[in-house]
Amino acid sequence: MLMNIQNTAKRPTSPHPILNLGFRIFFVGSALFAVVAMLLWLAILQGFAPFKGTMNPFYWHGHEMVFGYALAVIAGFLLTAVKTWTNQPMPYGWKLFAIFLPWVLARIIWMGAHAVPSNAMLVVAFVMDMLFWGLTSFAVIKAVWAARQKRQIGIIAKLVLLYIAQLAFYVGVFTSHLNMQQVSLYAALYLVIGVVFTIGRRVLPFFIVKGISVNNDGKPNGINVEQKNSTLLDRANLVGLFGFIVFDLFIVMPKIAAIFALICFIANALRLKNWYHAGIWQKPLLWSLVIAFAGMTASMLIFVVYPFIDSSMNLHELGLHGLALFGVGLMTVAMMARVALGHTGRKIHQPPKTVGAIFALMIVSALCRVLLPMFGGDYMTWMLVSQVAWVLSFMLFCVSYVGILSKARTDGLFG
Repeated sequence: MLMNIQNTAKRPTSPHPILNLGFRIFFVGSALFAVVAMLLWLAILQGFAPFKGTMNPFYWHGHEMVFGYALAVIAGFLLTAVKTWTNQPMPYGWKLFAIFLPWVLARIIWMGAHAVPSNAMLVVAFVMDMLFWGLTSFAVIKAVWAARQKRQIGIIAKLVLLYIAQLAFYVGVFTSHLNMQQVSLYAALYLVIGVVFTIGRRVLPFFIVKGISVNNDGKPNGINVEQKNSTLLDRANLVGLFGFIVFDLFIVMPKIAAIFALICFIANALRLKNWYHAGIWQKPLLWSLVIAFAGMTASMLIFVVYPFIDSSMNLHELGLHGLALFGVGLMTVAMMARVALGHTGRKIHQPPKTVGAIFALMIVSALCRVLLPMFGGDYMTWMLVSQVAWVLSFMLFCVSYVGILSKARTDGLFG
């Protein structure tokens, strides 16, 4: 799905390889930020860095994980993938840096906002965040418009809705409207999950077919697989997710939301059944993506049962974190690990030996945050283990991939 497109015209140039394409600088930035932001959140919860900001600390954390980390990864992916989808040039060099810089400045301000109760700082962060996502969306929309690709309208719609959700969250912060902050934050997470479901539908079948048909040396092994896809399941997923968002957040009727969550769960469970092949377990870059998609799907099941179960656990919160840790955490780190290799001219069938540990740590993080608390034990201890596993996963990713992402392609091409 993500192929290399080289224009026969004069080769473009940038000040540094890390600015050659969007995936490079945004994957490095988001991975480093994932470590720093989670360490800070760990320190806040453990009392080492008391929260003195003007907002709810849990929404502060949620904002940075969704609008900070997740949107940076999506920006890096789309500013790269859209070049393939549309055959249109995407920002590179200083133009790419102009998109990245507002994101960095906003993250610095938000990290400082935990200790300084200043809305003036957040006004600057608001401008930077809106500029970052506005420029990202403009670059994507411009390319799609030039190529007249109507099939990308779903992605475009989600980008616009994420922009509106970001705006609504800041309005909630400046007016101290907690419900607006919560609804806009949750809506943004669900929209991100919608983007991940969409991208997963596009790339997983392709990656699985390509991955299991060759050995680790890249040579064909004689295994031929045809992946089944269904327009009906695609539409069912869209209807299920949309209905769930509406009845979970805007027309708050948990039992109706559960019905739509069930539709979404069934659609994606059947998708996985159609895509599955036992050969994925030989390839970490495949099983990580499949487990991530399965984790997202299973998390929808939590929303199906929670209105009907009288539990001391906040199942809705566990469902949210299931979507976040599988659909944002594991899925994004797995995608970054693969894209970083393919788009720098390296062999995707011979990834760094650390990738299995990177993915395993993220799975541990998800299980400790979502599944294991359902079976008892100290909740804060499970959360601490989850945070540590998250940090270790991204630290290992940084050690393994920052060098790859910051060096020129091995084949001498631009990108």
